[in-house]
Amino acid sequence: MQAQEKSTLSDWFATPAGEYVLRWEQAQFDSAVEDVFGFNAVQVGLPQCDLLRRNRISLRTRVGTDPAADLRADSGALPLASGSIDLVILPHVLEFSADPHRILREATRVLMPDGQIVISGFNPLSLCGLRRALGPGRKEFPWCGRFIGLLRLKDWLQLLSFELNGGRFGCYAPPFAQAHWLERSAFMEKAGDRWWPIAGGVYVVRAVKRTLGMRLVVPNWRSQPAPAKALSALTQSNHHRTGTED
Repeated sequence: MQAQEKSTLSDWFATPAGEYVLRWEQAQFDSAVEDVFGFNAVQVGLPQCDLLRRNRISLRTRVGTDPAADLRADSGALPLASGSIDLVILPHVLEFSADPHRILREATRVLMPDGQIVISGFNPLSLCGLRRALGPGRKEFPWCGRFIGLLRLKDWLQLLSFELNGGRFGCYAPPFAQAHWLERSAFMEKAGDRWWPIAGGVYVVRAVKRTLGMRLVVPNWRSQPAPAKALSALTQSNHHRTGTED
């Protein structure tokens, strides 16, 4: 009898609940990366999804251990030169790693000064977090992940000299498996944004790498104002109210 293949996070994103999350995240990544310029951009993880599609950097590479990746490599040991990348995105990479600190340090290493990083993750203080804590199937994706609270992630980024410059919560509906129940819960998106903005099932944040004592000479386009974008700045009050991982 042939053994059943182990499911992956990409498999979950093909389910109704996963598609609901991916649609929202794709829009946030589109907004977060469209005004980042440079020469090299790297997506680490989920190579089946082109989350750099709206970015205008000419050399965009998807890295991972999956056959769909452009570059097969471990996310904690990137075969890239230090200070060579302008943009790194980490879609749900940290929470499914045994050593998320190593991945963040590696992303920091390859980013050039003033390079940007965009990270998505599941929010432990949400209905998704409650489903993970109390529901069955904790060995299945995405419930097998170690959800990281935004406040904790912010602390990790600050230790690595990153400065947050945008972020947003979303996906407030319960993680129903059936598409029609998700459609009936669509009203919760606007209600969640207004009444409980830090309780979204997932978040996407962007941060810039700051290097003390360095002054960069950059092309004139860097000094131009960026266009308005949906990925808004996180307020200080949200930072203090956001929880940590369970």
